[in-house]
Amino acid sequence: MAVSLPLALTMGEPAGIGGEIALKAWLNRTPELPCFFLIDDPARLTALAGMLGYAVPIASIDSPMQATDVFASALPVLPETLATPVAYGRPDIANAAAVIRSIDRAVALVQRGEAGAVVTNPIQKQTLYEAGFRHPGHTEYLAELAGPGTQPVMMLACRQLKVVPVTIHVALARVPGLLTLDAIISVGRITAAALARDFGIPAPRLAIAGLNPHAGEAGTIGREDVEIIAPAVEALRAEGIDARGPLSADTMFHAEARETYDAALCMYHDQALIPIKTLDFHGGVNVTLGLPFVRTSPDHGTALAIAGTGTANEASLREALILAGEMAARRLHALRLHG
Repeated sequence: MAVSLPLALTMGEPAGIGGEIALKAWLNRTPELPCFFLIDDPARLTALAGMLGYAVPIASIDSPMQATDVFASALPVLPETLATPVAYGRPDIANAAAVIRSIDRAVALVQRGEAGAVVTNPIQKQTLYEAGFRHPGHTEYLAELAGPGTQPVMMLACRQLKVVPVTIHVALARVPGLLTLDAIISVGRITAAALARDFGIPAPRLAIAGLNPHAGEAGTIGREDVEIIAPAVEALRAEGIDARGPLSADTMFHAEARETYDAALCMYHDQALIPIKTLDFHGGVNVTLGLPFVRTSPDHGTALAIAGTGTANEASLREALILAGEMAARRLHALRLHG
């Protein structure tokens, strides 16, 4: 199922590997890679391609639809001029405004129906904070751009596994206090809805991990599994969602177990990310569920230590583009089907 609108890929931190992996994704494109355009500075991309020896022509475009016409022969770029030249590996606060504008423009284009999805290159959050950016990261900022009432949920996806952490970037000591009945139910609902709408799974199956070893062993190793997680699973089941758990996290992720569910809800960051990064370290994709538009991102950071060296791996960006195209196509098909 191919998306008919090109995908908007943001600049990300210009001193990081975003430009390099975008060039590589286009250079090594295959038929399954959807048409995309980059919101970036054409001059810096041309210079970067030359420095790395990549035969990637850069085509400046005025609108997303022009990307379709040039994609086969050049990387389409919607110009976003940087304030100062890039020194790879050394972010400059002067370019922070262009990084944020790139995100703003990508979201606006999707909201206007001119682009199919937002795919974000990694940002260097500390540099943006120094420039006055007041959001913890991409996800929270995208939720604000989406409008009031938006509840974003992070999913990490690869071809073998999809995981959704209920709590994310918090200290492990805070996790038990943040796990509430409402939080688990809400994340479960959003995940099930996204699996049906965006992943084409009509009857999603959720595996809900326990918090404690062996899912608490009936409350003998902590009470959270019995008092919070199990009631949340029952509430999801009462709503018609195929949810199972709490399950012992140490037996949830082997091949046979993964065949029994479509996504795993995990209670904290590493419980979710360790298995998926072990299975597919380079090909994982960060997906934001719960937004009114499709957003994916590579599951890695700016990699400043290797920026500008030509050694960055574009696999995660490639998978993020492919998945965004598939998700956007399903949403567009549903829109056309139901008016």
